[in-house]
Amino acid sequence: MPGFPFPTRRRARRSRTRPMFGVGRSRAGGGRSSGMKARLLMALAIAAFALISYYGNPGDENQITGETERVAFNEEADEMKLGLQAAPQMVQQHGGQTRDLVAQQRVQKIGVELLRALQEKIEAEGRAIPYQFSFTLLADAKTVNAFALPGGPVFITEALYRRLEQQSDAELAGVIGHEIGHVIERHGNKRMAKQKLFSGLATAGGVAGGDAQSQQAAAMIANMVSMKYGREDELESDKWGVKLMAWAGYDPRAMIGVMKVLDEAGAGGGPPEMLSTHPKPANRIEYIQQVIKSEFPGGLPPGLRL
Repeated sequence: MPGFPFPTRRRARRSRTRPMFGVGRSRAGGGRSSGMKARLLMALAIAAFALISYYGNPGDENQITGETERVAFNEEADEMKLGLQAAPQMVQQHGGQTRDLVAQQRVQKIGVELLRALQEKIEAEGRAIPYQFSFTLLADAKTVNAFALPGGPVFITEALYRRLEQQSDAELAGVIGHEIGHVIERHGNKRMAKQKLFSGLATAGGVAGGDAQSQQAAAMIANMVSMKYGREDELESDKWGVKLMAWAGYDPRAMIGVMKVLDEAGAGGGPPEMLSTHPKPANRIEYIQQVIKSEFPGGLPPGLRL
């Protein structure tokens, strides 16, 4: 009898501690596992929505090239509206329009020549230019740049113009032709569509990681991929610059001089190419030379203005 209570208490103690320890471990592991599964499911849903929204889009036909493209705005009228809305702000940011009317007229004249040559080329295919182009010389004397907005507004700064002023019209035609190429290929419109895709995928990556560091890493990767597409857009516009110049009677080899000017303007600065939206001018020179050979395998037409 005296020894009976002792083993009873020991067995009771084991029966209380073992089940509690086992149940506690199961709940902790199950909580972490279920939380991770929930994040992954949510991330997959976000990624799937972004991919379906982009790749499920049947696309819109480019009225100039005839290619089907995935864009944010299917109507050219919407692109023009977007460009016209943004144009005043761009002009204001760069010091307004130039006061040099002769220089402005020169820019306008070359732009119209390039557009006329483009229209003559696409008329044979029953196509027409759907955009309302404008060509504006900006008073900005510090920023060496040119850019285009969706729908047709094209701008060049005085800082770049003055570097080309003493050169022939061909170099200026190369700059303007490049910017027209951005509008033709609807690069701004395409970039907005791609940005929605990259933003969705970056959000999915951040949700899957479950912390701020994962979100930052996903956003950085998405940004680098976006830059890659930006560099491809620049090369595509260089190709249009070559074609438009030759069609309008300008020697496309003058674009090599433009790249040298840009290289000198950015000497000693700027990030590595993989972290930039623009290819290095030296690499663009090689690409332009390759385009000239591929577009004119028998040699450039005679009588081009250099």
